[in-house]
Amino acid sequence: MGYVATIGMFDGVHLGHQFVLHHVVESARELGLGSMAITFDHTLHRDMVLTSLSAKRLLLSKTGVDRIEVLPFNDALRQMTAREFMEHVLRDQLDVKVLLTGYDNRFGHNREEGYEDYVRYGRVLGIEVRRLPAAPSNGMGMGEEPTLSSSYIRQLLSEGHVGKASEGLGYPYSILGRVEHGEHVGSKLGFPTANLVLVDDNQLIPAAGAYAVKVRMENSVEWKHGMMNIGMRPTFNGQRRTLEVHVFRLNEDLYGQMLLVSFVERLREEQRFESAEALISQLQQDAVLAEQILTQDIDEL
Repeated sequence: MGYVATIGMFDGVHLGHQFVLHHVVESARELGLGSMAITFDHTLHRDMVLTSLSAKRLLLSKTGVDRIEVLPFNDALRQMTAREFMEHVLRDQLDVKVLLTGYDNRFGHNREEGYEDYVRYGRVLGIEVRRLPAAPSNGMGMGEEPTLSSSYIRQLLSEGHVGKASEGLGYPYSILGRVEHGEHVGSKLGFPTANLVLVDDNQLIPAAGAYAVKVRMENSVEWKHGMMNIGMRPTFNGQRRTLEVHVFRLNEDLYGQMLLVSFVERLREEQRFESAEALISQLQQDAVLAEQILTQDIDEL
């Protein structure tokens, strides 16, 4: 029946992406066509990603598109010009009838080509190309950049601004990891922690510090409150970064379990304490503050 489609990396599937995909779904409904999101199995940049491919698929499916097409970002695809891509992939392979592009969307080997070129190619190939207006940024744009972007959200997270990043995403930023044995420092301090190793080691980890978090354990739909520390444990002269989550009021062995950790707010930066007693006192304050924040927070994934 043919498709209305859009193309993008869709890292994070943030509110700007959701704006574009909403228009794809609505346009497809009006035209009696299917709706399609076209993305890639590889990132175009060297930064850490906001979402793994499987998480991206899930988030894209929630936008209501009929079809999600993940293209292999191989040499053949990288070497295609925009016209070749439109002819051999969009038209011949995917049966795209209408292509919606973002205000600054570019594709193909020659990135100097743009919207007017795509429109011209489309006339020959039987693909109508439409340009969408810039998505409303709601004050989330970075500097002179008029709209929200994945790179801006990555910057926010790298600076520890998890709450603002979640506003741009439209959902709380989360990481998925498996609990492995650590050095049991938290237990000695009265705050037993689960030492997490990320499932996707390319996913971006927020800046070092302490965070109020919500935690969902394997085979559970319940979100529990907790706090997480990301960093080098400078008080104990740590030599590597650790991800340690303390779940409030939990007396359960979590070793080997998968945990989904959702960031709500940063409590403080990472700091070195003069003694274990001083650290314990700070952890107690962190726990009280985290509970206050999490009790007030009503947003769930």
